[in-house]
Amino acid sequence: MDDLSEKEQIELIREWWKENGTYVIAGIVLGVGGIVGFNMWKGGQLETRISASTQYEALTSEVAENRVEPAEVIADTILTDYGETIYADQARLAMARLYMDQGRDQDAADELQALIDSGNSDEVKMVARLRLAKVNLYQGKPESVLELLDGYEGSGFAPRYNEAIGDAHAALGNYAEAEAAYLEAMSDPEAQQQIDPALVQMKLVDLPEVSADVPVAPQDDVAAPEADELPPAAEEQEEQGE
Repeated sequence: MDDLSEKEQIELIREWWKENGTYVIAGIVLGVGGIVGFNMWKGGQLETRISASTQYEALTSEVAENRVEPAEVIADTILTDYGETIYADQARLAMARLYMDQGRDQDAADELQALIDSGNSDEVKMVARLRLAKVNLYQGKPESVLELLDGYEGSGFAPRYNEAIGDAHAALGNYAEAEAAYLEAMSDPEAQQQIDPALVQMKLVDLPEVSADVPVAPQDDVAAPEADELPPAAEEQEEQGE
């Protein structure tokens, strides 16, 4: 273009603009519209989160006061209007807790199962799975616990899941399987953060016909029980020592 005269260059620019100007303007309009639309979308998302958060705070207040009917109304609003948010998952957890406090264990189980089936957060669904397992144990359904937790023993909730699996096997009289599950729970690197190793060890000791070489939890990590809480075997050993 350096070899063209200024007049020829201007003419070429005019011809190019005549052919492509519409597309350039359209691109600018779309770009500006996209920015405006994105900002509006972000604003809408923020407004939705704030509204959902406000509703959830109201729900937790009702749950804390054990007021079932107003809690159910708020929870239904959250699930209907904000069903795609994390607050919907949390609402189901809160209602499950409230139902258990009211002795409505089947309603609690239904809420937790609905969360497992259609929750938005995988981590919250894992929490719901553990809580449903505990409800099933409370209901005397250890077989349901084993079915519910089958294949999840290696998850991030492994120590808790394995403890619940041990409880289910113990309830069924499968003492060898219960022992294996309890030992697996205690050997997990996350055991200290997720379970009470001393309690799990007590469950092991209470199992009929389990092996005698049950590992003792490290004393540095687990607080020693009070003197009046020592198991019978420990009390006998103390008396012999005297």
